[in-house]
Amino acid sequence: MGNILHDWDEETKLMWMKKAYDALPIGGAFAAIEGIIDDDRSKNAFGLMMPITMLIETGKGFDYTFADFNKWTKAVGFKSTKLIHLTGPSSAAIAYK
Repeated sequence: MGNILHDWDEETKLMWMKKAYDALPIGGAFAAIEGIIDDDRSKNAFGLMMPITMLIETGKGFDYTFADFNKWTKAVGFKSTKLIHLTGPSSAAIAYK
């Protein structure tokens, strides 16, 4: 999912992740390409400012940290995760079933 999860509140983020989990075979991977905020909230200015934009545009959406992603993916059943930093402020948060 590219810049999809940040559009939604936490409950809806979990619903999308659960749908992805259910659709994947064992060993499959779910990728979220987003402006993932660093866990200490000090480096990704774009990611830190985007939640304001999402609240204005959607009323509920917000960007999140990799720690948040880990918490949500574990809640729906994923076994492991990793973060790949991409060009610019975007990262790929990957969860494995």
